Amino acid sequence: MGKRFSFLTWSTIIFQLLTAIFHSISFILTPEGGDDTERQMLNLMSTYKMNMRNGIFRTFSEIIVSLSASFTLLCLFGGLLNWFLKKKNIGPGIWKGVLLIESIIFGALFLVVLRFAFLPPMLCTGLIFISCFASWLSAKPIRSL
Repeated sequence: MGKRFSFLTWSTIIFQLLTAIFHSISFILTPEGGDDTERQMLNLMSTYKMNMRNGIFRTFSEIIVSLSASFTLLCLFGGLLNWFLKKKNIGPGIWKGVLLIESIIFGALFLVVLRFAFLPPMLCTGLIFISCFASWLSAKPIRSL
């Protein structure tokens, strides 16, 4: 594979792993309300348990933690998978397939984040998608016999 492909693939790996690290910071920090309304909202989000049926009661904060963990783990999985495949020197056919799948997944994630999130996740998922898609474009085509 060429130098451009190698650079773009490493960029994708770095963006995925950095996003996972940045996003995991949200598990450490506790949000604080700036005024009485925000404090009341945060209190309700962490104390009011909704009935999810079948004996399951969750707060909005618990639901947000599960979604946040999913985002972090998706980025971590993508970065570690690409790192593993890079170290194993796999062929261009497998790379093209993996990068196409990741481009579709991270592209869909980017659209969702653009619609519902705020600037830092928009930038991070945008960089992942762009570098992943550019890696896919720069991978050598599969030659038929």
